Amino acid sequence: MAFALWAIGKQKFEYLDQGIEAFSQRIRHYYRFDYQVFQQIKYRSKNLPDQIKSDEWQVIESNLKPQDLLILLDERGKEFTSVGFAEWIEKSLSTHPGKRMVFVIGGAFGFAPEAYARADQRLSLSRMTYSHLLARLIFIEQLYRACTIIRGESYHNE
Repeated sequence: MAFALWAIGKQKFEYLDQGIEAFSQRIRHYYRFDYQVFQQIKYRSKNLPDQIKSDEWQVIESNLKPQDLLILLDERGKEFTSVGFAEWIEKSLSTHPGKRMVFVIGGAFGFAPEAYARADQRLSLSRMTYSHLLARLIFIEQLYRACTIIRGESYHNE
């Protein structure tokens, strides 16, 4: 099993990048992991939100493999506890052996309808709203936490 976290946007803050890199390295002790940020579509007066979402989806779709499991991080997605997320990951590992789980944080306007149609799952980090930059760090920490829960390691405390 391999994991990927893809995001649309910019990398603005060094401290967030450092946290993301630290957790990326930790995850790689357990599974293959790829973190990638795709450039956001330039805002122009002629670009409507629907067009921007569509253009961003084309970038994401062009990097997906047909066998990839696509999981959108979306405010209307399924919420998990940390343990529940780990159990879901573990079930996915056994149900879809050898597949890559690609988690995607969309751009400022969210996802195009085509992204929702292709998605295998939608997850929500919280009912709260986070900046896209902070959501990356929060998610990657939760993915690392899930890895340690699956392995029975002491990072997570109940």
